Amino acid sequence: MNSAPAPFVGDALASREAPPRAVETISPTLATWPVAILGVPFDHVTIAGAVASIEAMIASRHSNYIVTANVDFLVQAHRDVELRRILLDADLVLCDGTPLVWASGWMGNRLPERVAGSDLAPALLHAAAEKGHRIFFLGAAPGVAAAAAERLQCDYPTLNVVGHYAPPFADLLDMDHAQIVQRVREAKPDILLVSFGCPKQEKWIAMNHRTLGVPVAIGVGATIDFLAGRVKRAPDWMRRSGTEWIFRLGQEPRRLFRRYATDLLSFIPTLAAQWCRLFSRPTVAPKPRTMSFPTAEWCGVDPGESFTRHALDMHPEFWRELPHRAAHCVVDLSKLRRIDGTGVAFLVRWRKILQANGRQLVLLAPSSRLRRALSSLGLLDHFVVANDVADAAQQAEAIAAQPSVLRDGTTRSLAWCGEIIAANAEDVWRMTTDHVRAFVDAGATLVIIDLARLRFVDSSGAALMLRLKKWAQSLPAQVLFTHAQPNVRNVLRLTRLDQLLLEGAQ
Repeated sequence: MNSAPAPFVGDALASREAPPRAVETISPTLATWPVAILGVPFDHVTIAGAVASIEAMIASRHSNYIVTANVDFLVQAHRDVELRRILLDADLVLCDGTPLVWASGWMGNRLPERVAGSDLAPALLHAAAEKGHRIFFLGAAPGVAAAAAERLQCDYPTLNVVGHYAPPFADLLDMDHAQIVQRVREAKPDILLVSFGCPKQEKWIAMNHRTLGVPVAIGVGATIDFLAGRVKRAPDWMRRSGTEWIFRLGQEPRRLFRRYATDLLSFIPTLAAQWCRLFSRPTVAPKPRTMSFPTAEWCGVDPGESFTRHALDMHPEFWRELPHRAAHCVVDLSKLRRIDGTGVAFLVRWRKILQANGRQLVLLAPSSRLRRALSSLGLLDHFVVANDVADAAQQAEAIAAQPSVLRDGTTRSLAWCGEIIAANAEDVWRMTTDHVRAFVDAGATLVIIDLARLRFVDSSGAALMLRLKKWAQSLPAQVLFTHAQPNVRNVLRLTRLDQLLLEGAQ
């Protein structure tokens, strides 16, 4: 991502300084490490801590997006590669569900409380009214955002709601993104609250947050309906006891019964599988051993047999500093026998910090058991995995040097490599159309684009593929995409473009 990621936070924010962009910091305070539930790292924050983090993001003026994830998010993310990636890359992931608080306790790193979007929004709006932050409501049914703004103006006379807009209902790729972005940019909000429902709102934010010019974008689901008074919230005692879902089910039984039943049948077995694979008892954690490299471009660490919350707590200063070294990092996992949800979450965030600075995190010689555990959480292909140090260097250098678009010098074909996401989609479009136009000028009527080396696309990448296919027909020519990998197929299937774009693919 091009945005500045949020810190690893407890209730106190750590300072950030790493030109030209801010980067995360990891608090050494005990019990403030993130914890992974079904592979998704949750930040260890309260509602007050979340508000403080958001205020720091606003002050930074960098683009950030926040996810309030509940059980349904995790269940969807387990089968939706793009949503899982969004959760992994988010600047702040908040626990919107008491069952997730319970689950974090079972994983040995209990989150302090539920931070639901419907509870965070009022606290955030109260702070915004005091500090003059500008608010924009996007989404919900026609008239709902306007009603919410009017009602909030009565509750908070100094609240500065600078706009609201409910675009016509459409599938994600059929929305008029340019027009929506223009409306938001003209209003210049500090906080954008998006209510399209999950996963549409998360995917819309991931596609557009870099161009919005908004410091904080949050997907809030039904929260705008709550703020407008259109949907009644459960009593306080039900929210505290984790039974709010019963109240919601009573309000919308036809819509919610199947979802709750499906989530329950998927979440509990998958959580139990994570517990069995990752849960470990606290053990003595000797200080991790650093690895020597002949060049400053590389650093490494051998954590030994244990990479758990207990191990991190034993040497917090060491682990806080390590991810911020300006080097590719190797983690020698050949001796690892114990890892828990905190260790997994730390690895995910460590990779994110390094990638934001153009570096790679390489997992060295993980056991087959660890590989299976990471694979079951949908994380194995998130990391560079190497068998030895030479392999690690070769892979990291190959990733850094690999262009997004390669032209075969002997045939009229191209290869897309790495990832095609919102951050680079326009560059890939420009390079690809230049090549295709040159092929057509030379007499080609069919251009093959090989996806064998393409690890991932998001909805922006899927939209680019559709746009390219339609554009080529106007030349006239045909573009054929071949050898799509499973992650790419997953995204195209969920956008219902797989049959159109991959027809005839091998």
